[in-house]
Amino acid sequence: MTTSLEELNRLTEAAAAAAPIWRSSSADDRAAWLGAVADALDAHADELVEIADRETRLGVTRLRGEVGRTTGQLRLFAAVVREGSYLELTVDDAAPDATPPRPELRRLLVGVGPVAVFSASNFPFAFSVCGGDTASALAAGNPVIVKAHSGHVELSRRTAVIAAEALTAAGAPEGSLALIEGREAGNALVGHPTVQAAGFTGSLSGGRALFDLASRRPDPIPFYGELGSVNPVVITAAAAAARGEGLATGLVASFTLGAGQFCTKPGVVFIPAGGGIEDAVADAVPTAPGGPLLTDRITAAFPDGIRSLLADSSVEILAHGAETTDGARPVVLTTDAAAVAARPDVLAEEVFGPVTLLVRYTDGADLHAALAAVPGSLTATLHSEADEDVTRTLELLQDRAGRVLFAGWPTGVAVTWSQQHGGPWPATTSLHTSVGATAIRRFLRPVVYQDAPEALLPAPLRNEALTALPHRRNGVLRVPSV
Repeated sequence: MTTSLEELNRLTEAAAAAAPIWRSSSADDRAAWLGAVADALDAHADELVEIADRETRLGVTRLRGEVGRTTGQLRLFAAVVREGSYLELTVDDAAPDATPPRPELRRLLVGVGPVAVFSASNFPFAFSVCGGDTASALAAGNPVIVKAHSGHVELSRRTAVIAAEALTAAGAPEGSLALIEGREAGNALVGHPTVQAAGFTGSLSGGRALFDLASRRPDPIPFYGELGSVNPVVITAAAAAARGEGLATGLVASFTLGAGQFCTKPGVVFIPAGGGIEDAVADAVPTAPGGPLLTDRITAAFPDGIRSLLADSSVEILAHGAETTDGARPVVLTTDAAAVAARPDVLAEEVFGPVTLLVRYTDGADLHAALAAVPGSLTATLHSEADEDVTRTLELLQDRAGRVLFAGWPTGVAVTWSQQHGGPWPATTSLHTSVGATAIRRFLRPVVYQDAPEALLPAPLRNEALTALPHRRNGVLRVPSV
């Protein structure tokens, strides 16, 4: 089903009417609205998980955990709103004796207005109707219109109804959250003059198309897209010698997790030639399970991606995972660093599903030349030993990712105050994060009030409110005592 243009206009009009109410809402009210959605989703978790499992085949255990992550991030943003530092409150008192004389200036961040959110296929809760983009946009003080993903339409509809009813019951205005369906409606949403920003998680091609639409508007808007990521991993010779078997086991568990459908899957793994990692991975892979992929389109694209890699003369199959009758079978491929350095457009291309590419390197120069060619990613991982000089390797990795790991594997993203889930192109279209507290910054804009009467200032900028909120005054950071 595709949402009609008439219905889209009705929904955007309702969002436009709700926007000033959200923007001026108190911290307590806004936090309560977010909490109400979280409570409602928790209360309907059994029903929602059943629908999600039927549509996505991700399994009840995984989906229950994802509901918990989703409601947890809604409550995190409620805490962000109450804490107040996200507003970046800043005051410069008037200085008539300065040269030149300085007026009083008071600055804060306010919601941009109605936000479009595009759901992802691989996280039907956490990156969907009430996922991180929606939670952070609401927390910033903006109504949201979500474009449902075709891979879980029934779940999207039911989630939207539950969330919208919870918002209304908690006192939020009509038009706070709405759902649309269909590619044409999604394109029209990005181009609609009411929409002031958009968040997206999905394919590079789909995200780029929407990014271009947002940029070509008469009034271009920010488009925050999370697109493609190969998440490079480097294993040093010393790490391979010290703990090669454990690293191999961890890699196999990570790249096959969720049938390889995590945006943080380690897709390109640099290993020392002759260091034993290939043999250890080959031993670990045969029992690794695959599984069904999320959509028919993803299922069809997986073997095409494997064939594209194997078409390069440097690439060989190392090992396969367990046979499966209802999905993708894991596979490990190998190549060398020189090939990656020469053809990154082929060998450093994301393939969605349970596959990883082991890249042999002979020395630091060989490794660094290949790393320099790897495109931007969400994560980068370095497994090394304490006595190694990995300065240059680390420089290259942190230039290419928003999160750098020194232990474990990148699959799994903690929803916290400090998290960064974004990286250089093509991982994301901006430098912002889509996970964690600072995801709220995407949907805010700064406004300065000059010589404003106290009564006309937004409530957080008034002197009485400032005593209880983190702010900077005349260059001095002031944090209220707890």
